[in-house]
Amino acid sequence: MTADKEPFESILEKIEQIVRALESNEIPLDEALAKFEEGVALSRAGTARLEEAERRIEEILKDGTTRNVER
Repeated sequence: MTADKEPFESILEKIEQIVRALESNEIPLDEALAKFEEGVALSRAGTARLEEAERRIEEILKDGTTRNVER
């Protein structure tokens, strides 16, 4: 599953795991760099998900309508 399809909570957990690994100072430089790159990609995907949610909230508040919301 690509980061842009993952639930936000899953993205956040993976970022937290990467941060813990990087803070441990127990991984080789090449692996640390790869994890950093993965973290940046996950961060961008998470930011995009938050921006999408914000747009939907603004749309709901503006129009008073909902879409794709189950009751």
